Amino acid sequence: MQLYNSYSQKIEELKPIEEGKVSMYVCGPTVYNYPHIGNVRPIIVFDTLKKALEAQGFDVMYVSNYTDVDDKIINTAIEQNTTEKEITKKYIEAYDQTRADLNADMPDVAPKVTETMDEIIAFIAQLIEEGAAYEIDGDVYYRVSSNTKYGELSHQKIEDLLVGARIDENDKKEDPLDFTLWKKTDKGIQWDSPWSKGRPGWHTECVVMINDVFNRSLIDIHGGGLDLKFPHHENEIAQNESLHHTHLANMWVYNGMINIDGIKMSKSLGNVWWAKDLIALYGGNVIRWVMISTQYRAPLNLNEKAFESAKKELQKITNAYKQANILLQVNGVSSTQEIDHPLWDAFIDALNDDLNTPNAITTVLECVKKINQAQRQKPLDCDQLTKYVATLEAMMRVLGIRLNRIVMDEEEKKLYNDWKEAVKEKNYEKADQYRACLIEKGIL
Repeated sequence: MQLYNSYSQKIEELKPIEEGKVSMYVCGPTVYNYPHIGNVRPIIVFDTLKKALEAQGFDVMYVSNYTDVDDKIINTAIEQNTTEKEITKKYIEAYDQTRADLNADMPDVAPKVTETMDEIIAFIAQLIEEGAAYEIDGDVYYRVSSNTKYGELSHQKIEDLLVGARIDENDKKEDPLDFTLWKKTDKGIQWDSPWSKGRPGWHTECVVMINDVFNRSLIDIHGGGLDLKFPHHENEIAQNESLHHTHLANMWVYNGMINIDGIKMSKSLGNVWWAKDLIALYGGNVIRWVMISTQYRAPLNLNEKAFESAKKELQKITNAYKQANILLQVNGVSSTQEIDHPLWDAFIDALNDDLNTPNAITTVLECVKKINQAQRQKPLDCDQLTKYVATLEAMMRVLGIRLNRIVMDEEEKKLYNDWKEAVKEKNYEKADQYRACLIEKGIL
């Protein structure tokens, strides 16, 4: 597997720290609202990466968090006259449902900030002890000047960042670039700490959860949306470097951003598309197909035409699959796990080329073409057709597209054969009756 590593700015071979095992962490959402289509892209991208690795025998430990402490959550709870816990519970359930609707696996571990508070406080205390953080009036800040490597992920120099930094003459921080690790507050949910009653800063939460869940300070892959590279992930690395002298992950992998009709999606512009609405309109398969039809690092432009095009392409695939299954069953042929290796190898090669899903889809369509050709072949080569069908099933499992296999009973098989026989004998009245029954049963 070759992936573009933003840290080195090169495409590199994935070389797991532990042979045969891959540790992957993807920054999850702040749960104060329903997931929008922008939240959906990393769900699909990194689920596809996980499935592609597993298809090649890797044991993947996939972790993605829920940020359930934030000003937005507190404000939403106040607006709705409820508790932060009720808000986060509601929207975590919504995200879990969205994953299921998109045929995405649940993370092996989905840590929450509220359940990691002791570890976060201990981590901040260690940073203060190391001189990498300082406390002022109950707030704690990370001292960026203590880390000469700061900017290593976003490839920016501290002096350049300082030029663009906002200078607030009333700011308590030593340096405009210093960021909050602990915030003293009397608003919303709070925890006791050695410095004040308050809550943690966002940039500290993920690095602590990675250290805690994986029980180590260096993992194979850290992923997320491109908007997280700076400052969020840069700040994660800085803290980890200060304590553990590693850059937290060997590979930093990002999915590109989403535009709606060529315009960046933004709540202020009113062009936010909610995942649940799109899933209700098009279904999880279509949403997923749209997402993987563009290579994960590229910007993705969405519009109605993209969804309709994906819908039609998937219909061609599912029709071929359905008819092949029916043909095999009426001929008394059982399904097989044996695949067509040239097609499968081409599919995996595409995914190993920086998760090139568009090229993988090209191989899927080639497989469908072979299925259609095999069905027309006289005499029918059932062995070859079963291999093509099994190959298509395996490919679609990796891409996260759910195929519904029709299982016919003996009565339905007889009905199908009767229909074919009536057509052959040009008894169109009977044929139409049989065909209507087959349509009603969902077979045609």
